[in-house]
Parts: sequence; C-alpha cells; structure tokens
Amino acid sequence: MGMPGVERREGMEIPGFGAGWTLEASGGTVLEGVLEPLGGAFGRGGVARLGDTVLRPYRRGGLVRHLNERTYPNPSRFQQELAVHRALWAAGLPTVEPLGCAWRRHGWGVEGLYLTRWEAGGAWPRQWNAAAWPEVARIIRALSRWGCWVPDLNATNVFIDAGGKVRVLDFDRASFISGGDLERRYLRRLGRSLAKLDAPMGLQAQVAGGMP
Repeated sequence: MGMPGVERREGMEIPGFGAGWTLEASGGTVLEGVLEPLGGAFGRGGVARLGDTVLRPYRRGGLVRHLNERTYPNPSRFQQELAVHRALWAAGLPTVEPLGCAWRRHGWGVEGLYLTRWEAGGAWPRQWNAAAWPEVARIIRALSRWGCWVPDLNATNVFIDAGGKVRVLDFDRASFISGGDLERRYLRRLGRSLAKLDAPMGLQAQVAGGMP
C-alpha cells in the first residue's frame, strides 16, 4: 500500500538515468528535460537537477562503498526517507519539498534515487554565516521535541536558500525514536562536521557553547 498522496508508476524512464524505474512520487511530478549536474552539491556525487526537481542517487559511504556502492536489498530505505521527510514537511520543518523516490533492479537488489523540489541557494559551508546558527538550533530543538533522529544532520546538509532562509536536507536513515538526549547528540554531530570543514572558529565556539 502506498503513502497517501503518493502515486506509484512502473517502468518509468528518467532522463539521464535510463529506463526501468518504479517511481513513488507526489501526483503531478513530471520528470522531463535535460539532466543538469549540481556540481556545488556536497555528498557522494551524482546529484542533479531535472527541471524543478533535484535527484539524489543513493550511495553507500564508509568502507562498504568499495565493495558495494549503490545496491540495496530492497526499496525500504528509500521509502522510509520519503515517509519521514513528508511528515516533517507537513509539520512545518524548514526543509525542501519532498517529491518522491525511485528504484530499479540492480545486481542482487535495487538502486535508488531520491527526489525533492529544486530551490536556489547553497550549502552552509559555501557561505559560512554565523547568523544561521540560531535557526539551525531551532530546527534541532524541533526535531528533538518530535523524537526524530537525523543521522546526517551536518553542516553540508544545512541549506541557505536565495532568500536567506535556513533549511535542512537529507533524511536518509532518519527515524522517530524514543528516549535519548537528541539535542546533545545533534550538537556533537554538528560540532564534528564544523571542525572537519574548518568552519570559522567563532562559529565552532558558538555551537560548542550549546543551544542559544
């Protein structure tokens, strides 16, 4: 059974990615045009724009990527991200609009794509701005209050749109859990990310100092 408001279409062709895809996406989602790589995106590569849609291929990280970069046993991981992202979007979390996910057979399993609405702007590390931190903190508070853990909430997944609004991206492996000091976990995760990316020391100190 599909999610409410999500249509399932089989045997889809996605420009730049070929044919044979099963698409679960919001009604009216159109995948047409010329695929345009988004070279400024962080992550494991392959993120591209197709009209007003951004497509992010699922890629494994860590050591496992040397053995298996893009094959997953089934589409449940993609579907879970879509379900969590849609719930957060509906609750008013500042993020980009979730549109859907797609998958097709690959090796012993499936490969996948995640679809969101394209927004002009850039990742926080492309334009370090300490003024974004209070809004990031509000987002962390909201996620913690709702019991939502987002493993990849790091600086590269904080997006500042053309109007200066802060949004968060990438809800792969996110889930609703019970218990645990989520605010502290988020702060530790973000702090490690800022240090790795050589963020301004003033910004690192603000985050290390705790929630504003």
